Amino acid sequence: MLGTQGVLRWLGRRLLQAPGGCSVESQCRLVHTGSQKLQEVAEESNSTELTHARHSADFSILPPMPGQESHLRWGNKKYEDLHIVHIKATYNNTHIQVTTQEGQSMVRTSCGTEGFKNAKKGTPIAAQTAGISAAVKATDQGISFVRVVVKGLGPGRLSAIKGLSMGGLQVVSITDNTPIPHNGCRPRKARRM
Repeated sequence: MLGTQGVLRWLGRRLLQAPGGCSVESQCRLVHTGSQKLQEVAEESNSTELTHARHSADFSILPPMPGQESHLRWGNKKYEDLHIVHIKATYNNTHIQVTTQEGQSMVRTSCGTEGFKNAKKGTPIAAQTAGISAAVKATDQGISFVRVVVKGLGPGRLSAIKGLSMGGLQVVSITDNTPIPHNGCRPRKARRM
């Protein structure tokens, strides 16, 4: 921590600095303040910084880390009590399932159940349509705020999330839960065109 002299020098530089940064002394007006006034200003700034730091530790706009209590509420529900939307995006299809925090299924849909056939199931438009359908079904059951967990690298990842928000759900957080092998199974051969 700086001593009293260091704080006074720092505050003096900040208070005496001209807003235009002029160099000619005749154009600059210097503010002369007693050391008593500078000490009062320093104490006030330190106390406001401490209260600001204390309040910022209590309040964060980010979702809490696992095992950490959250003070934020979405529709009078804690983060841990929000419903979870699981999106599995494969290269051939996109599955969307809305569950409770315990894992009980509330809504389930996919691109195939929305009427898309064969290769069209793997398109972003099909995933967005499935997302809108899942969101409408979830809002009919009274769900408004959700957490999203995405698994897979298919083309419908982002489109499904966009469809959820277009359908009326408010997405609180997005978690990527894509499994990454640590040199596990041999991948399929590369496609040659």
